Order: sequence, then structure tokens, then C-alpha cells
Amino acid sequence: MVSEFDSLRYLSGFGNEFATADPRVPDALPEGQNNPQKCPHGLYCEQLSGSAFTAPRHSNKRSWLYRIRPSVIHRPFEPFQQSAKCTNDYPRHAKSANPNQFRWHPHPIPEKPTDFVEGLYTVCGGGDIVSRSGLTIHLYGCNKTMDHRAFYNSDGDFLIVPQQGALEVTTEFGRLLVGIQEICVIPQGVRFSVAVRGPSRGYILEVYGTHFQLPDLGPIGANGLANPRDFETPEAWFEERDEPFEIVNKYQGSFFSAKQEHSPFDVVGWHGNYAPYKYDLRKFMVINAVAFDHADPSIFTVLTAQSTRPGVAIADFVIFPPRWGVSDHTFRPPYYHRNCMSEYMGLIVGSYEAKEGGFKPGGGSLHSMMTPHGPDYACFEGASNAELQPQKVAHGTMSFMFESSLSMVVTDWAQEENVDKDYYKDWQPLTKHFRLPAKKH
Repeated sequence: MVSEFDSLRYLSGFGNEFATADPRVPDALPEGQNNPQKCPHGLYCEQLSGSAFTAPRHSNKRSWLYRIRPSVIHRPFEPFQQSAKCTNDYPRHAKSANPNQFRWHPHPIPEKPTDFVEGLYTVCGGGDIVSRSGLTIHLYGCNKTMDHRAFYNSDGDFLIVPQQGALEVTTEFGRLLVGIQEICVIPQGVRFSVAVRGPSRGYILEVYGTHFQLPDLGPIGANGLANPRDFETPEAWFEERDEPFEIVNKYQGSFFSAKQEHSPFDVVGWHGNYAPYKYDLRKFMVINAVAFDHADPSIFTVLTAQSTRPGVAIADFVIFPPRWGVSDHTFRPPYYHRNCMSEYMGLIVGSYEAKEGGFKPGGGSLHSMMTPHGPDYACFEGASNAELQPQKVAHGTMSFMFESSLSMVVTDWAQEENVDKDYYKDWQPLTKHFRLPAKKH
């Protein structure tokens, strides 16, 4: 069945100053100013700020929305009965700190009808949501469209990575179709609703106190990695529905809901640089070593959310797409490693190059700060003895990593549920190859 979402058009570019109006009301935007005494067509003017008013120009985020009703028209927020397994309360879980490597089987699709908000499940996180510095890694599993319900996150940005089932995302700024091997970012405060075409699951990286940006390219030069023009932002679209709606809000890790008598998706036009967007991971321009050894995996960074320390990220979103491997005299898979960063791996399609057996699409793994990790026995033996020729690496595969400078706390339930108890068996067959050189007589 063909949906209106299949024919959507988008605005091109990352962080641009956009201006767009629904084609049904092409003159919805005021001319020459943001906040006229009377807006065109009797619309209400509303600013959504994603940064402090006084933030430097290069990092200042805000958009002006021209809507049928202001979003302030709602009844008081009351507690919302959300799953107890969605949280940002890491002090409560820190007592069960666990440095072990974790691997999880694919996240299960709920058996009972469950929408995107109801299906949120927290795996791990770090930092503090009240002081506004940190991140959380969630999963979602859903099989039901959000009907007469919208959600917004007061705590931070959501980077959503579908692994099964496309998402039809309606936002205040317009609509997005997010397919497999695409991602979308819903900034802090933006209201959205998710429709599904069938059972769906995926991964979410939530960051607070910062926003995602493109990484600097340094010696790479002006081009490469994720090109700004490949990011897509929705054109304005509105619906005028005078029907009861529930607005669900996540605030300081707790959930609340408020009732209102109209759709929140009534923005007829908007302009600014603070808006949701999507990106197709298959458009990533891969940079790689072409002589010997590895380049650091930072060359696969799609988006970064920086901390206050230069060059140190609250979170990086890194992918490992299909590419050519040509390095001579080199062990080509990921090498054994201990890291001052925390690494959560996920697999969208295919099989991960360093662990082709136990790591399945929809699953995940966590290697905490300074915990050793690396390829399994079969991968090591095969790559150590292979004849080195140019080869397509990760053909038909798309895996990713959420990497952070913060120490991760795994939730109590994620330490028990869906855990692959055989993960340690990946390395046990590794044997000693070292031999002392023969003594010279």
C-alpha cells in the first residue's frame, strides 16, 4: 500500500537557515520580520529555542513557527504510566556497576499492541540529566501507530536508528519517512508522532546539554564523510484536526501527559535552523587507509555531540559501512583494543566483520571504559592467515557505534534480560603463538 510518506520532498542541507510554508498556504510566512503584530491568515507566532539566546552565532539554534493555535493551549501535565524500564536515573543503578563485556540478542518485538513511546527500553547511560551533560542509549520495539498521541523530550535530542520496519514520523515541522539504513534526529522539545507499517524496532541515542553536529574534517579537507547536502529536513505540512490529543513529555527522565483538543501538528509555515532531519547512511563517503595499518575509527563519524573539552565527545555516532580494504602487511579487521571511551555497538543489516557468529541484526554489545575487546577467534585466525588482496569489507552490512567519553552504567534489567551468556566464548580458543628465539651458540 502506497503512503503519502513515500512521495515526500525535503529541504537539503545540514544546519541551514530554512524557510518553508505548506503549499496550501504559500504566503504563511511574514515578510521582513519574525513577530508581526498580526501574522498572515490569523496564525500564531511561536519561537522554539534550542540554545540560549546569547549563544555564539555559529551554535545558536532557533526556529519561528506560524501555527493555527499556540502550543500553550493544553490542560495541566500529570504523571504518565510509562514502562519502568525506561529511565535516565543512573545513580539508582550505579550500585550495580559492571565492567564486563555485554552482548545482547536482538531486542524482542512486543507481543501486545505497543506504540513507540510505550516501547522505549533503556540499556545504559552516563552523566546527569539535571545538570545537562550526558547521554542515554535506549532501544524501542513497537507494532502500533501513535494514534492521537504526540511525544516530546524536554531532556535532549533523540538520534533514532531503525533496524526493522520503516517509521513514518510526523513532526511540528513536517513529515519524514525513515527507512532501514537511514537515521533521523528529533531535537529537544520538538513534538512528533510515529506511525509504523508493521513490527518495528531500533536504537536511540539520547544526548542532553548539547546538540549533534558534523565533525570537523581537519587534514581530510573540505569534503568527505557525511556531506552536508545529503541531510534532509521536512517541508512544512499541517493538519487542522479539532480532536482530542494526548501530549506525552519526558522531563528529567520521568514521563507526563497533558490533554488538548487539537492536533499539535498545525504549523503552516516555519523558518530557522532548529528542526528535525534525516540522513541516508549509504551516502557516507568513506575515508580509509590505502597503504598499511588502520586509520582510527573516528574517520567513520557521521555526527558528534561535543563536550566542553575540545575534541572530546559526549557522544559520537560512528558507522562501519561497506568499503574496500587494501592495506598491505596489515591485520585488517578491528584490532584488540582497550579504550578510554565507552563503545555500544549495534547491527542494522548483515553481519559484523569482527564477529560474524553471535552478533545479530537488532542486537547490541557494550564495551565499557578500558575493558578489553576485539575480534573473535574465527575472525582472528582467518584474517591472520588470509592472502591479502583488495577485498570488499562488510559487503551488504551496516553496523554502527555509539561512542562516549562518559563511563556507562548498565540498567539492572539490561544486565539480566536478553543477555548473550556465551559472549566470552568468542575469545577463549585464542592460544599463545609466542616463541622465544633460538639461542645463538
